Amino acid sequence: MNAFQVPAPPTGPVPWDKAFALARLSDMLRIRRMEEKAAELYGQQKIRGFLHLYIGEEAVASGALCALRAGDNVVCTYREHGHALLRGVAMNAIMAEMYGKQEGCSRGRGGSMHLFDRATHFYGGQGIVGGGLPLATGLALADKMSKRPGAVSNPFEKREGGPLTACFFGEGAMAEGAFHESMNLAALWQLPVLFCCENNLYAMGTALARSESQTDLCRKAASYGMTTERVDGMDVVAVHEVVKRAAHQVRHDARPVFMELQTFRFRAHSMFDPELYRDKQEVEAWKTRGPIHTYTARLKSQGLLSETEFLALDAAAQAEVDAAVAFAEAGTWEPVEDLLRDVTTPQGAP
Repeated sequence: MNAFQVPAPPTGPVPWDKAFALARLSDMLRIRRMEEKAAELYGQQKIRGFLHLYIGEEAVASGALCALRAGDNVVCTYREHGHALLRGVAMNAIMAEMYGKQEGCSRGRGGSMHLFDRATHFYGGQGIVGGGLPLATGLALADKMSKRPGAVSNPFEKREGGPLTACFFGEGAMAEGAFHESMNLAALWQLPVLFCCENNLYAMGTALARSESQTDLCRKAASYGMTTERVDGMDVVAVHEVVKRAAHQVRHDARPVFMELQTFRFRAHSMFDPELYRDKQEVEAWKTRGPIHTYTARLKSQGLLSETEFLALDAAAQAEVDAAVAFAEAGTWEPVEDLLRDVTTPQGAP
């Protein structure tokens, strides 16, 4: 620990084969390069409205999303670009959405905060703090009641393979009533929800100790009678292994599990944030734990990665970003006459 109570950088062996290990690095590089470009485009006013960057937190999405299955539901916050990308939403569609073009994954109507893709079971992108929690609980309840293939409808029936709903939210949401209502119902009704709290310590701009009387988030979640896990969210290896274990427990027991992923965002809360609430030296101290360079060093020390391979992965990520920007630039605006589509019910509709 140092003056800012920043833990030492992640270390230790990477327990994966080379292909899987490099895929996780590729995931983080794709997110980082996309987010860096989004910040640049925002400065050029190509992207407008709100923009919340995921830079620094990439290990959470990279480690967690690959531990889920294709049929699982995923619900996120407004800092969801990386989650959407790794869930399988094309970068072209994400970038076009941020541009507000109708080729975007939400037809240009959602923008940065409201990415959505039903085909990959990616249900947002929520603009309200804590807004995804009741939605995730409802999705899990719907799976249970409708007996979606693989869903566990009987709490005493211990079957493998049931779909779960993974809900990603920040620690600021734990002060919202929706958090407590969702946790209570998920535990009461034994719903297969994996609650993933990305604790970056400052929520929208308030330190955890200034907003929460109980700063032990796992202890708060445990009061609902569910299993809790705490993991270093800057360590992609630790994230993946813990999420994989927790997901198995949710599927097997048909009960919710709460996870606290301790992480840190390197950029401001949003592009409008003057960031006056935290010390710049603290940010720099946390950057020594950056998920990309620390993981890269571990891979190289094990002989799983060469500098040439790293540069090739980085170049591929940048090429994907460049192609996505070109796609968004060539995209089209929704016609004015279509702006009320899906807003009101057509006349004569039953």
